[in-house]
Amino acid sequence: MGKILEINGPLVKLELRESVLGEQVRVGAIGLVGEVIGREGDSALAQLYEDTAGLRPGEAAQGLGWPLSVELGPGLLGAIFDGVQRPLHAVWARSGDRIARGVAVPALPRDRAWHFVPSPAWRETCALQGGDVLGTVQETASIQHRILTPPLLRGELIELAPEGDYTVEDVIGRARLADGRIDKLHLFHRWPVRTPRPFRRRDHAVQPLLTGQRILDTFYPLLKGGKAAIPGPFGAGKTMLQQQIARWCNAEIVIYVGCGERGNELTDVLEFMPELMDPHTGRPLMERTLLVANTSNMPVVAREASVYVGITLAEYFRDQGYDVVMVADSTSRWAEALREVAGRLGQMPVEEGYPAYLGSRLAAFYERAGRVETLAGGHGSVTLIGAVSPPGGDFSEPVTSHTKEIIQTFWALSKELADARHYPSVDWLESFSGYVPSAARWWAEHIDPGWEAARAEALDLLAASEELQRIVNLVGVEALSSEQRWTLEAAGLIKEGLLQQSAIDEVDSFASPQKQYALLAALLDIHRHGLKLVKLGAPARRLIQLPLLAQARRWKSQFASDQMDELRARIAGIPAVFEALAEEYETGGGGRAGAEGVPS
Repeated sequence: MGKILEINGPLVKLELRESVLGEQVRVGAIGLVGEVIGREGDSALAQLYEDTAGLRPGEAAQGLGWPLSVELGPGLLGAIFDGVQRPLHAVWARSGDRIARGVAVPALPRDRAWHFVPSPAWRETCALQGGDVLGTVQETASIQHRILTPPLLRGELIELAPEGDYTVEDVIGRARLADGRIDKLHLFHRWPVRTPRPFRRRDHAVQPLLTGQRILDTFYPLLKGGKAAIPGPFGAGKTMLQQQIARWCNAEIVIYVGCGERGNELTDVLEFMPELMDPHTGRPLMERTLLVANTSNMPVVAREASVYVGITLAEYFRDQGYDVVMVADSTSRWAEALREVAGRLGQMPVEEGYPAYLGSRLAAFYERAGRVETLAGGHGSVTLIGAVSPPGGDFSEPVTSHTKEIIQTFWALSKELADARHYPSVDWLESFSGYVPSAARWWAEHIDPGWEAARAEALDLLAASEELQRIVNLVGVEALSSEQRWTLEAAGLIKEGLLQQSAIDEVDSFASPQKQYALLAALLDIHRHGLKLVKLGAPARRLIQLPLLAQARRWKSQFASDQMDELRARIAGIPAVFEALAEEYETGGGGRAGAEGVPS
């Protein structure tokens, strides 16, 4: 037992002789929880996860004997937690709309019974290791929860409970440890959030994370177990893009961490997500989702802890053999929390006031993503997507620039595109992906071997159009040749007919890989046919007036992903449109009326 010596915002100096770095502490008469981050003689420096207003020197403080940890077991899915894993529904039931300080509620419900089915492979005297699957609990209709032994456990199983209903605190088994002690096994265990959970080895990511968003899947792919960033200024559509990824991606578990975002934005997420239906199962999306909510008006230190809570929960489901996507919105607010705490500690600031260890903290956080072979011998992955909110959209600021060096997929959002109502507003010139060679193997095997070449051709066309647009802005479109005008028109066709994708369009909100490639190949085919005609002498103006172009812009919204036969039939009519025109110019009769569009 100790006492408070000094108070400096969220940092409190305590007289605690036996405390160690990382240990959790409870401070003051109302029991505020914090974490020891430094020691000096007999005193400890702790950062508190709640507002310290009203605390006084001399009040009691005690160490709790364990680091900041999360409870891992049935009851996580569908829940909404704060930055230190307090379930907000339980906190609201205890304290009302305004969260009272010092409220202590368990992360997992203690009164709910779960139907436990032991694994038939286990018998008495079996050797137990960390990460072994003791049995299963059907947590939701969508997800079967695998009950794991704590990762560091080594011993011998001497008892395992029969099939039945148990709460998370009931003993479901006993193990004899190497030193002879008997350890009780439960449906849950705890794990410190700042320590990565162990695994056997890393695997190479081989399968793309399919989001149904064409600009992401086709042009800048991300693999399961990969690392991505979504930088963009306010109003560029980061939150909507993240919601689309969470809703449509082919991961089995989705974890959304709202770290320091505005309260109204996070409220929209908390209200929107529970209403969504999972397109893969037809069940509520929350059956395979959990949310960590920590708004900008909550204590700054809890904001810093929230991303570690989220990534530890993601690793836990990875260890069960699931593919997990974690979205952190946003890492900029997390970095600002680091900056504030570092300033109060008197640490030397570097770029824009951030601490010198900003880059290493970001790298350590993103390094916890990956596809692994689990301790139980299965395979799972954590795909990490961090949103970045650079002030004024300046991608050269420290958080964005450090993140850019760490991640391998960069989905840069553009305010100009957003202002032009082009969504998703992913800038095809600023964005990049280092996973294209790996993704190309998957596309070649499952969709079409021509994907990589078609993608490169489309990007070259978009880059050429940007150069031509600069000329148009200076001297007007009349200065362009017919070939250049057609290039500009074909690029616009790709932007409108492929890259634009409305989240509220019931047909086009999601596009399967088959539909994505079919549209890409069709629009490139239109460009190639038109280019041949231009070289035969056809004026670009006449090609631009073809009804086919207007029709092609609407194909994405006319044909859903399960209507591929109809879409392919429409695409098959493209050559006939240009063949009719080609006959005119090959014979020198280019004055007749233009051909009509693809027949319905």
